[in-house]
Amino acid sequence: MSRIGKKPVPVPSNVTATISGQTVKMKGPKGELAFTVPDALKVQRTDEGIDISLLEDSKLARSKWGMSRTQIANLIKGVTEGYQQDLEIHGVGFKAAMKGKDTLTLSVGYSHDVVLKVPAGVEVKVGGAKQELLSVSGIDKQAVGEMASVIRASRKPEPYQGKGVRYKGEYIFRKEGKKK
Repeated sequence: MSRIGKKPVPVPSNVTATISGQTVKMKGPKGELAFTVPDALKVQRTDEGIDISLLEDSKLARSKWGMSRTQIANLIKGVTEGYQQDLEIHGVGFKAAMKGKDTLTLSVGYSHDVVLKVPAGVEVKVGGAKQELLSVSGIDKQAVGEMASVIRASRKPEPYQGKGVRYKGEYIFRKEGKKK
């Protein structure tokens, strides 16, 4: 069993950490994020960084211990570096376009265009010679991952021709078609 929760989370000098009750707020060069630690855990600021300890030794508390530590580490990375997820669109005539800052339009082989609303705090960029490359970025890891997942779900890659939206570097298992 992992004991990652025991390790304190180091806070860099360019990040301001504020703890009020069970809420941890991080403010850095890219923005501000907050996370509420579960009630079974105690969070405090030490010389080494932010330390999370168990208030009760139960299975539920232990399961949230490491997760909470990782969430706080993700906040720090988000406000300092940010997160980015790249996607590729494969298929003849498949492309993407941004309309304004908050609307993504995907032409991925349906009779209609797929229109997706980009949430606040997430930025989507379209690039490539044929508008087939997408880059989803932001400071909140969960929001960036969810938006990338929604884009991919609009047309999952199919195994016969490989058409669809996939993550950059994702391997698609290919199948052989029917033989006569």
